[in-house]
Amino acid sequence: MIALVLPSRERHESWTEAIREFDGATLHGFSTFGFEGDDLSDPQVFERWLAKERRQRTEAIGGFVPATVWWIVDDRSPDVVLGSLHLRHELNAALLDDGGHIGYGVRPTARGRGVATAALQLGLEQARSHGIDRVLLICDSTNEASRRIILAAGGELEDIRGGSERYWIGLSE
Repeated sequence: MIALVLPSRERHESWTEAIREFDGATLHGFSTFGFEGDDLSDPQVFERWLAKERRQRTEAIGGFVPATVWWIVDDRSPDVVLGSLHLRHELNAALLDDGGHIGYGVRPTARGRGVATAALQLGLEQARSHGIDRVLLICDSTNEASRRIILAAGGELEDIRGGSERYWIGLSE
């Protein structure tokens, strides 16, 4: 079963392995802003990143809104980070235009087996617990897999802007 866990030292190596699998592609949902992927394998750099992420859960830091990042794991191999999900607790003008409430990414070797679908459902539950009643998700128009995941979660297309599709998911019970 897929679960979201907070970042930890114990899974640090697996997380950096997941980052390397992207081979320089954009790390949606990994919240590595201000850090280089290769540098994050250094324990001291990781500790700075981890401290920033802990503060970011309750504070707006460096122009970013409060947000929480989780690592995606499977209970069959809970030490292996399959991906990451980033929930922004609110939207500013930039996120409303391009970013949305939730970003997620699954390492290439874990794709195609429902990991992102399950993680997004868990992310929507987290959004609800933060008092968010409508979630904005944005994906590239060329990303068919992400589109299917968003639609399966109840996403309703608002519009397409500059090659990005914007979907809203209502969370009222």
